[in-house]
Amino acid sequence: MSPRQITVLGECVADAFVDPVSTSGELALRVLPGGGPANTAVSLARLGTPARFLARLSDDVFGRLFRAHLEESGVDLSSAVRAAEPSTLAVAELDERGQAAFSFHAQNTADWQWTAGELARVDLSETACLHTGSLALVREPGAAVVEDFLAEAAPGATISIDPNVRPLLVDPEVYRARLAHWCALADVLRLSEDDLELLLPGTPPEQACDGWHAAGARLVVITRGGNGVLASLDGERVRLPAVPADVVDTVGAGDSFTAGLLHHLGTGGLLGGRLPDLRLDDVAEACLFATRVAALTCSVPGPNPPWRHQLTPLTAADHA
Repeated sequence: MSPRQITVLGECVADAFVDPVSTSGELALRVLPGGGPANTAVSLARLGTPARFLARLSDDVFGRLFRAHLEESGVDLSSAVRAAEPSTLAVAELDERGQAAFSFHAQNTADWQWTAGELARVDLSETACLHTGSLALVREPGAAVVEDFLAEAAPGATISIDPNVRPLLVDPEVYRARLAHWCALADVLRLSEDDLELLLPGTPPEQACDGWHAAGARLVVITRGGNGVLASLDGERVRLPAVPADVVDTVGAGDSFTAGLLHHLGTGGLLGGRLPDLRLDDVAEACLFATRVAALTCSVPGPNPPWRHQLTPLTAADHA
């Protein structure tokens, strides 16, 4: 079955990686298009899902880079806003495990300035799933507008949220204060074990899942890096292993996982409502597919998710 359209709302960020060959007295940066929602939209499009990206894209040098990257990946930008404000910049330093530590330059940038009028023009009649998260839900002045947009969309589309907690930009308490409300809107909640620790320090993941189910989220998926995935559907749980990968860095891996999960569910005709036909076996299959997508993303520098044809060799190796 051909998947229906998934609409992604959120930021596109210039990820500037510190070049390790920088010499004394200068700092060389390698800039790649990034940002959690943008990475998810790119990954969906490359996997073959019709992906539309609702973004506020600047006309500056980074904004032009974003547009080219998104369009080359097949993302529909017909509903993107051409913004007067500058783009958001994130400077990343990688540790010896390929984990990135970010510093953000995000004050008064384009991504957070959503207005009700801009989103009122968006037609969701062809959208099976609306995905958002990260900073779009917590950075003002646009966060409240985005929440209202989700509430209006929820009766007709599956709602997917990835909190993607960024404590350097927003106090985790802001996320904690809104999370129950997001769960009331969301059908799918995907987060990392790092997000879990920031949101509910010391809480066992099963206990966290039960709390989020009680607040309204039907499917909760917690990615645990090399330790695999925990998925919980209305309290029924499955644990799945990670796919072995030669890790260059982990930037964008969680976003690619989310895209793989939604793509697989969409291909199975399971998106488009409150997930009434979803079973735990469907969740397990979708998560296994998503781990392969994430593994390939980890095997290359930066947030560069795979194309659909690149999944075949990984799948074959995984079953060898």
